Amino acid sequence: MQLTSFTDYGLRALIYMASLPDDQMTNISQVTEVYGVSRNHMVKIINQLSRAGLVTAVRGKNGGIKLGKPAETIRIGDVVRELEPLSLVNCASNFCHITPACRLKQVLHTAVEHFLDELNQYTLADMVKDNSTLYQLLLVE
Repeated sequence: MQLTSFTDYGLRALIYMASLPDDQMTNISQVTEVYGVSRNHMVKIINQLSRAGLVTAVRGKNGGIKLGKPAETIRIGDVVRELEPLSLVNCASNFCHITPACRLKQVLHTAVEHFLDELNQYTLADMVKDNSTLYQLLLVE
């Protein structure tokens, strides 16, 4: 299974925000600069993360973005579930004529749930805690 770049950069943006000192805000420009991704793409990602409550966006002169809840409570599998379109195959009856007898959809669904359950064993805090190399790469002090 391969995650979309949307989910990939969503996770990266959250890791960046989690690596900042508590309650320090950043902005989309800083995140896009760190990862070299298009600003328009990152705006869409941050909007989705904000709608999910994972990011808080503050408008205005002293505004910016930060984590919407503590990193210890943000489970990686939940982030992937929020951002990733998890339909692995198209089982619509007008697309696949074996849909009424096919057992593959359930097998794939079970596999995805196990994948997400495994990811949920880790939080955003696990990704940044005591990770000085990450801080150096992100230029966070």
